[in-house]
Amino acid sequence: MPNSPSPSGRTDAVALTDRTDDRPVYVIGGGPGGLATAAALRARGVRAVVLEKADRIGASWRGHYDRLHLHTTRRWSALPGLRMPRKFGRWVGRDDLVRYLEKYTEHHELEVVTGVEVTRIDPHPDGSGDWQLTATGGRVLRGRAVVVATGFNHTPRIPEWPGRDTFTGELLHAAEYRNPAPYADRDVLVVGIGNTGAEIAADLAEGGAARVRIAVRTAPHIVRRSTAGWPAQATGILVRRLPVRLVDRAGSLLARVAVPDLSAQGLPRPEKGLYSRVREGAIPVQDVGLIDAVRNGRVLPVATVASFDKDAVVLADGTRVTPDAVIAATGYSRALEPLLGHLDVLDGRGRPVVHGARTSKQSPGLYFTGFTNPISGMLRELARDAEKIAKRVARAH
Repeated sequence: MPNSPSPSGRTDAVALTDRTDDRPVYVIGGGPGGLATAAALRARGVRAVVLEKADRIGASWRGHYDRLHLHTTRRWSALPGLRMPRKFGRWVGRDDLVRYLEKYTEHHELEVVTGVEVTRIDPHPDGSGDWQLTATGGRVLRGRAVVVATGFNHTPRIPEWPGRDTFTGELLHAAEYRNPAPYADRDVLVVGIGNTGAEIAADLAEGGAARVRIAVRTAPHIVRRSTAGWPAQATGILVRRLPVRLVDRAGSLLARVAVPDLSAQGLPRPEKGLYSRVREGAIPVQDVGLIDAVRNGRVLPVATVASFDKDAVVLADGTRVTPDAVIAATGYSRALEPLLGHLDVLDGRGRPVVHGARTSKQSPGLYFTGFTNPISGMLRELARDAEKIAKRVARAH
């Protein structure tokens, strides 16, 4: 009988190699996508073992900045088989989401092994169609299927700006940012105006930074998180399958009504349509304070970073600024190449060529979830993927 996980989702890793003779489905990653898939598999009578390299589930969520709240509603952020409590509010905070993941693991009696990192995935050498996983501690595991759920935001990425190593100020990735307290009365440059960069800039402005600039490469589409009680996520769900041109036109009209023109403050309206940008991978920025901060001059948009020169940051328009700290909200890499780059299942950007319940012809039984950033909400799509993958795996085996 499987060991019962603790409330933190931890199972004794020592027992792992003693309990693999029934060829479980291995789920790599103990975040929302991995846990949801494991629960959906278990509900269909399929044994699933979640392998998490950190010492606790939901490790990436635990490390996010303090003020983080989901941009998706509580209702559409729950995972299969367990609602989120109403007391969490409409926009669930970071700590409440972590509590939910812990409760989810306990509620579904998921088999989670922490402290084990999978370093390579291969077809089993006996040609049976099973998979072989190489993991830390010299473990070699055998599974009938594998679900990779290591996350969209896996490895922080900071561009190799010329002169970066000469910078005498503080340079950190947004993954290291927690709250504005260390930046009180300091001059801060935030690089990148995705949702993370926009929220950090607003947080700094509200938290007492002396000056906040945000470096913008391409002006983003900004939407209200909710308009007259209607969440932006609901619109995202409704328009996903509509023609791109139609959504672009509707988005432009809505923006002119709901979002002020910030061109005079250095943040013009984007030239390309909202859904066209989404199809390129650029999700709209949901406003949680940036609009007011820019309009009131507490956050100043500037050109993107070109290089560093000791105490200065040189911007693309030639301007030199001398911030005390630079926070790079410049995204993450999926870091899948060491794990399965040899299997020909990744595209030129290192992302899986298939997703959800689909598998490639050369790698049947290898599934991926959580490697897209959909306009309809990542947690909602993770939940849907989990059900589809579980149904496919149960049917196949």
